[in-house]
Amino acid sequence: MASEKEKQDMAWRAIGGVVGLATAWAAKKVLGLAWEKATGKKPPADSDSLEVGLAEAIGYAVVMGVGMQVAQIVMTRTARKRYDAWRAMKETAREIAS
Repeated sequence: MASEKEKQDMAWRAIGGVVGLATAWAAKKVLGLAWEKATGKKPPADSDSLEVGLAEAIGYAVVMGVGMQVAQIVMTRTARKRYDAWRAMKETAREIAS
């Protein structure tokens, strides 16, 4: 049978995975809209295509790479803080009840 610590770790992995997927999807949408607003063009569908200029392809890659990583860091840290606070509250309630 899994210990309480292992259950908590499994729960966090599941929560972290869902947060990661949702963050990646939302960040891609937001960064795509920001790119379109800033450049007046839709984001390149294929940055490897020779029809996309080198500067545009590199610029888009930098914006997406940095933006996605920043979004992941912020959301994962926020979710972890909330999860830890919830776990601490649950533990306190358990101690009061016993």
